[in-house]
Amino acid sequence: MRVLVVGGSGFVSGWLCKTALARGYEVWAITRGARKMPEGVHGLIADRNDEEQLRSVLEKANVTFDAVLDCICFNAGQAEIDLNVFSAVSKHLIVISTDSVYHPSHKTVPQDENGTGYMEDGGYGALKREMELAFVQDAGKRMAYTIFRPGHIFGAGSYLGCFPEQSRQPDLLQQIREGKPMRLVGGGEYLIHPIYAEDLVKVMLDSIGNQKTYNQIFCIGGPDVIRNRDYYEVIATILGVEIQIETIEEDGYLEKYPQYSGHLCHRAYTLEKLAKTGIALPDTRLYEGLRKHIEALTAEGKS
Repeated sequence: MRVLVVGGSGFVSGWLCKTALARGYEVWAITRGARKMPEGVHGLIADRNDEEQLRSVLEKANVTFDAVLDCICFNAGQAEIDLNVFSAVSKHLIVISTDSVYHPSHKTVPQDENGTGYMEDGGYGALKREMELAFVQDAGKRMAYTIFRPGHIFGAGSYLGCFPEQSRQPDLLQQIREGKPMRLVGGGEYLIHPIYAEDLVKVMLDSIGNQKTYNQIFCIGGPDVIRNRDYYEVIATILGVEIQIETIEEDGYLEKYPQYSGHLCHRAYTLEKLAKTGIALPDTRLYEGLRKHIEALTAEGKS
């Protein structure tokens, strides 16, 4: 199996490269060359926004792939570049989107892939939805696509913490150890559906060549749906300390911080559609995944 990872030195893309290599795959990756590639990866240097540069680099490499996995496709323009360029070297494109494409006022619990309302405010979720639509409208004419919509992804290579107030904070573990309160809107009662990074990339790799995933969009999350506050309580339990929660009143919050609208709602998803593909569903329980994540941060001196 030969795969091409777009953005191979990032958080999820780093997990993809590492996991694919462990499976014995031949792994290539496109980056801007700013960070060192994982050992064993064939690196290609190009700006993913420069269509001609991408095409030139791939033509020089003269390699075809069983799949291209794009971890950083962000908008419709980048989706068009993917379809124009990667269709010459592969028949299958696997892309990470986000659960933030859903408009909070139209969501159900659990939410499936057939949402009736999507973000249109020009923000992150809206741009990701425009990206999805570029693939949907192509309808697999240039290459088959598979799109995944994760919510909160955690694991080594990133910091801990969820939106809106405590997201990806380098000093989060120190704050919890010192008894500083976690500031949670509404007391952290909204549901979240975290997924361990290794689980996400395993599903992506298992999608390669599975025609049931072609030209489809899938919700994806781990085995545990929890309250936002539970996430921090589990971290505190692993650290062996008491958690302190400070409730931020919801009244007026969104008016002041409209960019957090996609996070001040329940974010729980059904994986029934994914299960029908025959792919093994994510199975790393929250406690175990967070324990591994904290161990990795500690080993890196980031705890």
